[in-house]
Amino acid sequence: MNGGLASVFARCAPRRVHGIAAVLLPYLPSGDVDWEGFERHVTRTRDAGLDCAVNMDTGFGDLLTTRERAAVLDVTRRALGSGVRFYAGAYAEEGAASESAYASAVAQIDAREATPVIVQCRAMHGMSPGEKAAVYAHVARSTATGALGFELSPLFAPHGEIWDAETFARIVEIPQILGAKHSSLDRATEFERLAARDCARPDFRVYTGNDLAIDMVAYGSDYLLGLATFAPDCFAERDRLLASGDLGSLMRDDALQHLGNVGFRAPIPAYKHAAAQFLHMCGRLRGDEIHPRAPRRPGSDRILLLDCALRLGLVDDAETARREHVLPYL
Repeated sequence: MNGGLASVFARCAPRRVHGIAAVLLPYLPSGDVDWEGFERHVTRTRDAGLDCAVNMDTGFGDLLTTRERAAVLDVTRRALGSGVRFYAGAYAEEGAASESAYASAVAQIDAREATPVIVQCRAMHGMSPGEKAAVYAHVARSTATGALGFELSPLFAPHGEIWDAETFARIVEIPQILGAKHSSLDRATEFERLAARDCARPDFRVYTGNDLAIDMVAYGSDYLLGLATFAPDCFAERDRLLASGDLGSLMRDDALQHLGNVGFRAPIPAYKHAAAQFLHMCGRLRGDEIHPRAPRRPGSDRILLLDCALRLGLVDDAETARREHVLPYL
């Protein structure tokens, strides 16, 4: 290897990342959940090498009833089998920010031997950093496995909020909070989180939720991404290449980021329909239906998504895909 190329490889420092895909919950034209499609998608995600997170924003967790979220947990556990770790969004009943408001959700998740991801509610928005941290501490202490925190930009959902620096610092100090998903879509804020983590508690994991900057894994973040549900096998391949210091990880990252830029453009919440369109086009789902109350993308988006699928090598015959999965939707 010549000296110039060797110096390039030296810049691509090998790093093992913890990758979690926020799994899409697919639907049928009837408006019912496509449980068979969901179970296959969970299994496919795990077989690719990623952990699964269910009842997250990508899984319409905020739109589901308590009974529906419990059903998602049961199907996920059945698909993964006993002893396989997964993560699940924990929502406060009636949107109240208190330990008791989260108790039922956490108990359901614990019963399936999963790790709760504490989802914000609007009642938290007016709380002081100390009050917010106290809620997270109480909820996390009640779990069998510990929990993850979750800060979500309001661009994704109105119940979301990005913490201030003091709130993050207090949450990092909670031993039972193992890490936090950071979904501000802002690199600068995420770099601040990483710097604060490195100083206070290096074992605390910052899971990037920035689908517009998935290369944050090269700078110290792990990930819990909705984008990963589009192509879990491609993300797992990127991760393996990164772990070995292979520059191919950069090319894979570029193709995945192209998909992220298409899928997560404004209005951002419609990315879930983009995921269903993409998975349908790639033969991973029977259709592209989503939760009846979720926003949708136009059928013409399939033109852009087909280009993404071709770049990733997920479509073998472009002309057949165009005829079957693009033209009928225009």
